[in-house]
Amino acid sequence: MTKKLWKAGTMLYPLPVVMVSCGTSNEEHNIITIAWAGTVCTDPPMLSISLRPSRYSYDIIKKNGEFVVNLTNQKLAFATDFCGVKSGRDINKFTHLKLTPAKAAYVAAPLILESPLNIECRVKTIISLGSHDMFLAEVLGVHVDKILINTNEALNLRAMDPICYSHGKYYVLGNQVGSFGYSVKKKKK
Repeated sequence: MTKKLWKAGTMLYPLPVVMVSCGTSNEEHNIITIAWAGTVCTDPPMLSISLRPSRYSYDIIKKNGEFVVNLTNQKLAFATDFCGVKSGRDINKFTHLKLTPAKAAYVAAPLILESPLNIECRVKTIISLGSHDMFLAEVLGVHVDKILINTNEALNLRAMDPICYSHGKYYVLGNQVGSFGYSVKKKKK
């Protein structure tokens, strides 16, 4: 196998693509699409999102110290892309896309009702990294569509038809190829 040395860059693909909602009033509400999001810690539950300081949502999130991460699916692919290329300075994305801002339990930022899973977050710290600042946030609550909860009360995210982002394109996730620990699980005789 031969390899070519590639330029340094962020090649950790595919990535989850999420719509982050923010703002504490109808006039301030906005949605930004982010592929720079990730899990940070289990206890306490924490995640991160990274934004360019020039983005409209940046100042809203920094001022209010909270946001909601809304998972996306194939039905929301158009809205996901739109919220990543249009600025809230110029258009009300909730109104334009006919998305429903819903009341959250712990933060003033709205949930996107059409999203199958919403994660309420409170900013703990902001780290300036260069082109982006990373918002480290504690997860305060999670709202899940009932269709994603199976009869064993386990979360089935595959049922939401999630999408991901890779090199400028959106993809639907494929088939399961294993499960945690299957490589060392004892085989039944």
